[in-house]
Amino acid sequence: MSIEVLIERYGALAVFLGAGIEGETAVVLGGVLAHRALLPFWSVAAAATLGSFLADQMFFFAGRHMRSNRFVGRMLAKPAVASVQHLLERHPTGFVFAFRFIYGLRTISPIAIGATQIPTAKFVLLNAVAAAVWGPLFTAIGYFFGEGVEQLFGRLPLPHHLIAAAIVPCVLLLVLGLVFRKRLARLYHGLAGRRA
Repeated sequence: MSIEVLIERYGALAVFLGAGIEGETAVVLGGVLAHRALLPFWSVAAAATLGSFLADQMFFFAGRHMRSNRFVGRMLAKPAVASVQHLLERHPTGFVFAFRFIYGLRTISPIAIGATQIPTAKFVLLNAVAAAVWGPLFTAIGYFFGEGVEQLFGRLPLPHHLIAAAIVPCVLLLVLGLVFRKRLARLYHGLAGRRA
């Protein structure tokens, strides 16, 4: 069985799982596969949207109902939770909508939000709207990135195209993560200073 056949059969499922577990890289690669016409664009976008929405709902409910669980307790004890809580206090609606776009806070944020008093219905609505924006947006980034790779290098064999498409977004996300980490560290230290 060729890689193309595997992608056609299981690609949307892989994007669904990847969007829920890992996030952007899986969806961007799904967009590249849509560019290569191995998967329909809207199937990738829908799988990304649904995977992201369901994973974040699961993490939210874990924060809301399973605080005594060891995994949830460890997540809530992380220093980044103080930053999340500070942003939630200042901009609850905006943060609930935007957290999935902030690299490094994606998994911990819905758990921390679940541990607050934000109503479940409000989180579900904002999570659905944000996922509906996030899924097609990152699929489109992958689609247009695939187009850019093809314009630069010609039509590469599929494995080379996927490698190129995986490396560049990972490097970009790493750089963005380093930028956000410094800002979050400053925010965290500022909050710690206020409490002291």
